[in-house]
Parts: sequence; C-alpha cells; structure tokens
Amino acid sequence: MKPIENVLEIKGLSFKYEQQNVLENIELTIPKGAFLGLVGPNGSGKSTLLKCILGLLKPQKGSIQLFGKDIRKFREWNKIGFVSQKANSFNSGFPATVFEVVSTGLVSKVGLLRFFNKEHNRKVLDAIKAVGMEEFAHRNIGDLSGGQQQRIFIARALVSDPELLILDEPTVGVDAKNVHNFYQMLEKLNKDLGITLVMVTHDIGTITEKVTHVACLNRTLHFHGLTDEFEKLCSHDLSQFYGHDVHVLSHHHHDGGHM
Repeated sequence: MKPIENVLEIKGLSFKYEQQNVLENIELTIPKGAFLGLVGPNGSGKSTLLKCILGLLKPQKGSIQLFGKDIRKFREWNKIGFVSQKANSFNSGFPATVFEVVSTGLVSKVGLLRFFNKEHNRKVLDAIKAVGMEEFAHRNIGDLSGGQQQRIFIARALVSDPELLILDEPTVGVDAKNVHNFYQMLEKLNKDLGITLVMVTHDIGTITEKVTHVACLNRTLHFHGLTDEFEKLCSHDLSQFYGHDVHVLSHHHHDGGHM
C-alpha cells in the first residue's frame, strides 16, 4: 500500500445555511507535514470549513477525504486533534491541575473509569513538555495566563498522538508579547514532531514567518499555495479580498503584523 501523501483533500465543496451560501466550490489539498495558515475576514466561512472537515457539518456539494478516505467512511478520528478558541472563555475557577486537564485527552483511548498506568502518565507528561509547560504540570489550570492555558489545551489534543492538528484562532486571549513564542512552539510541533497543522488566524503578518502554506478564504478560496507565493501578492490584491487595506510583512520581520 502506498503511503498517504495528502492528509486532506477537498473537492468542489459548497455549503449553505438555509438560503445563504457560506462556502462555494472549495478546492483545497493539504500535504502531509504542511503547516497551513487559513486566513480571511470575519464571516468568510473559516469556522464552517473547519466544522465540515471535522464532520460536524455536512456539505451540500463536493467531497472531503481525510488520510485518503472519504469522510463518510472515516472512523480514525483519533488521528485529528482540534483546539478551539477556549483560552478567552475558560472558567478560571475550574478545580483541576494541568496534568489532570491534559490527561482527559486520553479518555477516548483509556476509557472513562479505567486507571492510568505508567505509560499513560508518561504520555501526559510528554505532551505537556512538547508545549513547554512541564514546570506547570501540577499547578491549577485556573492560575495560568490565557496563553499558558491555550498551550495546555494543545497538549490535551497532542496526548492522543494526532497526525493532524486543527487550531481555531489559538492566539485569541494570548497577549501580544507571547504570540511570537506561541507560534514558535507550533512551528516546533510541525517540524520536530512532524504533525500537520491547520491554523485559522487573523494575524497575516506573523504567520508568514512560520507557516508553509496559506489559504485565503472569503466564501471561495481566493488563494491557496506556498507562503513564498502568498508574500508576492500585492497589498492591492489582498485589500480587494478583505475589503479594507491589508499589508503583509516580510517574514524577515519579527515584530509581527496585525490586521
């Protein structure tokens, strides 16, 4: 059997809520090992596209293949980790340690009432270490900053060894000075652990430093390709796409750029 080269293949996908077209004729391929930044204005269909990929919404037209298998027959959901915009809405009074929160990511594998063995504990600690939070393993999650909490949610997704990690605006609630470190951590997961990443973001300037591919969505896909090609787009093209002025900073800058 030949190895799977594309983690995700979307062909001719269209989705509408009642009579409102949200996604039209989306064609998107994500190769194994890519780090894709999915950008677009508010209301452009980014969250809807993620829900289609995660099997939560069923498109009216088109097909989705995950790891070479039609989504309607796909059962290996443990291969996909998902981190939503939780950091800015998490209940800080929740009485659980970082270790306990991350270990909930193993429930689907271990079972709700089973005891964890040494191997499970090691996996939890490895996931916490992968996001650079090992010194906080036994701290209460409510004591952490928004950015630190978001790292823990990523660790919880990592603990079940996903091959594809989908992040919906993970820097919401992360203060500006820590955003760069946060993206460095994601880049490390992509390069060192070989995890394919899909990240929805508004932060065009900073992501071009880290991602390998960019997709620009505004109901239809206006651009999908390598980061280098995206950086060659002129501001005029992007401004037409977004409906207001947008400037992409070269990835040689390290101060980021916010729309």
